[in-house]
Amino acid sequence: MAIVTVPAESRRITDPAEITAFLAANNIHYERWPLEDRVDPAAPAEQILAAYAPEIDELKRRGGFVTADVIDVYPDTPNLDVMLAKFAKEHTHTEDEVRFILQGRGVFHINPGVPGRPVFGIEVWAGDLISVPLNTRHWFDLCNDRRIRAIRLFQDTTGWTPHYLPDGVHEGYEPLCLGPAWMAGAGKAAS
Repeated sequence: MAIVTVPAESRRITDPAEITAFLAANNIHYERWPLEDRVDPAAPAEQILAAYAPEIDELKRRGGFVTADVIDVYPDTPNLDVMLAKFAKEHTHTEDEVRFILQGRGVFHINPGVPGRPVFGIEVWAGDLISVPLNTRHWFDLCNDRRIRAIRLFQDTTGWTPHYLPDGVHEGYEPLCLGPAWMAGAGKAAS
């Protein structure tokens, strides 16, 4: 289950209904998809896409997506630091960024770009589906284990294309990965 963090307000949201409502108020679609009894999250990409075909087809129908793939990032992925540097700079896209997390964790940082609305982070875990709308100012960091596997959907067959912002605020924020250890500890009750 995701964790939303609003650093400027020292606020963490862990309640599923509150997370969904907070993200919806910021035009971000969030939902949980089943993992158990569907397919092994480590299965080959073709099996993953086949197992989630009904959900993928519905997203394609609703959002005009034309293709889907599976991204698989490990700590030993070649040129990982170069790839992560591209993700970690504040940018926008000309299409929605849709990810369903199969394994691992990462943080989508959202900059509403509106005075009085602070930057917030969404730590996504296995089972989380997130859709960041086009033209939303954001960036992404992997958590310390540097592992993520996700289904990605695209409206443009050329795939992920960032439009970097010269006034990005990304350098002023940490990844904020709290994860299962934080959830099991004293911080769990805070929301």
